[in-house]
Amino acid sequence: MKRNPHTTRGAFVGLAIASVALLTACGTSSGSGASGASDEPMAELGDTEGQVSILAWPGYVEDGTNDPAVDWVTPFEEDTGCMVTTKTFGTSDEALNLMKTGDYDVVSASGDASLRLVAAGDVAPVNTDLIPNYEGIYDFLKNQSWNSVDGVAYGVPHGYGANLLMYNTDEFPTAPTSWDVVFDKASENAGKVTAYDSPIYIADAAVYLMAHEPDLGIENPYSLDEEQLAAAVDLLKTQRESIGEYWSDYLKEVQAFTTGDTVVGTSWQVIQNVLEGEGAKTAVVLPEEGTTGWSDTWMISSKAKNPNCAYAWLDYIASPEANATATSYFGEAPSSDAACEYREDCEAYHAGDADYASQIWYWSTPIEECLDGRTDVSCTDYAAWTAAWQEIKG
Repeated sequence: MKRNPHTTRGAFVGLAIASVALLTACGTSSGSGASGASDEPMAELGDTEGQVSILAWPGYVEDGTNDPAVDWVTPFEEDTGCMVTTKTFGTSDEALNLMKTGDYDVVSASGDASLRLVAAGDVAPVNTDLIPNYEGIYDFLKNQSWNSVDGVAYGVPHGYGANLLMYNTDEFPTAPTSWDVVFDKASENAGKVTAYDSPIYIADAAVYLMAHEPDLGIENPYSLDEEQLAAAVDLLKTQRESIGEYWSDYLKEVQAFTTGDTVVGTSWQVIQNVLEGEGAKTAVVLPEEGTTGWSDTWMISSKAKNPNCAYAWLDYIASPEANATATSYFGEAPSSDAACEYREDCEAYHAGDADYASQIWYWSTPIEECLDGRTDVSCTDYAAWTAAWQEIKG
């Protein structure tokens, strides 16, 4: 995953081409940590160490440096005595390499990185009993495949969001209800269809095929055998003929929908918020087939030099006011109902709506071990998806 910060609020979220060799170890419990690394959760907290080093996506740890009005780090430092040093990263691969150094206590990990960090022994399981604000986090974000292993939590959920279908309301006076407008019916708007520019977008095609070609047997859009991947690739090659432009920088998508160069395609709620604020004739919907999305996790290094301050950060960033401020700035739903008391836009993000969230297949890195539980076949890994994406785009 790759991200750049918005100049005011929100963020550009993408998925970088990733090596997935470490993921072959996924599915095992912790206990294979590197020498000197902790592979057991802390039993109790001690005195805070006075400092904590955080590795994070841009926009996740703001201390007023970028904007004096945006600062949720200073209150944490004042409350805990843990002085924060922060390094931002641009891709999940970069974060993975930096975490190997042991120089960072905490990392904000996306679904394409979290299991790799676990498999490498670079993050430790967390004792959620030591994190009071964990209790208030939405249940549908806890103990999921991207933030736990064998029922053991490896972090604290942060925010989450869905990849939505955006459409021009002049071109679609009746809201579309299916992704068919960008797949089987894409030719009706040839040259004005857009799609997310990343190999992980293959999962969006897989979600569509799950509903429309059930004989393929797809049970998880990130768990595709060779035949299922081929079907998704064929669908995306056909779609390619109608694509005007793939997008990764969301400001470019804002411009394309504003000018009318694009009239339909995958998008995010934060993009709709920007366009709505500018009076653009756009709307978004979560189609009947469901969709893909993201859910990030705060994780603690297995070699953390400041574990008590690390736990203090995980508890603080899950607290209602801090979580509301951080997720609002980034442009995503918060992790708890209590956080919505400090935000006015939770309804737009469907925060806390479990039925809505259940329609989202959160980003996970494809691995050879089928995520849907099949053992009679091997599934395609992210390297295969990367090669396929290059073939799709030509």
